[in-house]
Amino acid sequence: MALFVTGAAALGLITAPAVAAPDRPTGTEQVAVFGHRGASGYRPEHTLASYELAARMGADYIEPDLVPTKDGVLVARHENEIGGTTDVAARPEFADRRTTKVIDGQELTGWFTEDFTLAELKTLRAKERIPEFRPNNTIYDGRYEVPTFQEVLDLRARLSRELHREVGVAPETKHPSYFARIGLPLEPGVVEALTRNGLNRPNAKVAVQSFEVANLKALDESLAVDLVQLISSSGAPQDFVESGDPRTYADLVEPEGLREVAGYADVIGPDTKVLLPVGEDGFLTGPTPVVADAHAAGLEVVPYTVRAENNFLPADFQTSDDPAAFGDVFGFFQALFDTGIDGIFADHPDIAVTARDDHATNR
Repeated sequence: MALFVTGAAALGLITAPAVAAPDRPTGTEQVAVFGHRGASGYRPEHTLASYELAARMGADYIEPDLVPTKDGVLVARHENEIGGTTDVAARPEFADRRTTKVIDGQELTGWFTEDFTLAELKTLRAKERIPEFRPNNTIYDGRYEVPTFQEVLDLRARLSRELHREVGVAPETKHPSYFARIGLPLEPGVVEALTRNGLNRPNAKVAVQSFEVANLKALDESLAVDLVQLISSSGAPQDFVESGDPRTYADLVEPEGLREVAGYADVIGPDTKVLLPVGEDGFLTGPTPVVADAHAAGLEVVPYTVRAENNFLPADFQTSDDPAAFGDVFGFFQALFDTGIDGIFADHPDIAVTARDDHATNR
């Protein structure tokens, strides 16, 4: 697997077969930190500034979510609806683009990337998505463009050279069934970009993610990199819903489901609540066997997402009534590391790196 490849092999400087790595890392010091949408706790998400800061803070991977433009270019946005992450609502020239669509069964009103050419999107500027919890990030509103996937890959390559370590990339394919249905499939562009940039190879520090199953199975035929089956704490993969498959995400993390996932993916990316459920009172109810079961199936486990603010932490780790203040995020990291996870998505990569390293030292 490629999640923990470092040094010359990760840089593509070794062409001979490498010595096989253990099935999973043996120490917490090897837990990989994924900069979730970059360092989105400190900069508006999915901007080159956010990704660069994540890498400089020590993140092993940066994570761009991918959606297409009208002319088929992959860009980094958490959702194709961009009213909350750009200044499009303040642009009178795009007022007539506001519309209502049904995306994965949910009705949304706003502005959508697939209705804009890349040139049009490049005139917009990013803004903080959750200013009520991250008011300090709003000072960066209006400074950054919407980046293309290629621009993210170019940044990754530059930072790898500058930092003298390979910076990984973990693109997520957003709403693949929806985009395939409207004639803008994501997968060809992902495969083409990774291949063109020399990253479609075994041991590349790349992990391609999806909440759906069918597109990961298709990508498994075209990509030599790690694939990540994302697992929500509720509901079912959209392609299951549309095909009439009755299984849910809960079924996928049963031992039988995990064995099936291992046939096409290398990693599961569950919501933290799949590993550490939260009761109705907001407190943790105890760990589940999912990490052990996934490891038994040959899968690594990289849960999402740890955020430092009280609003996003279980009640066990909230330190005040201020939802925007940082809580006991180190305590939450400790609880997650104790389950035996192999990586973690975090909005504050510097805190994740410190927590990871401290936990490894104290083992």
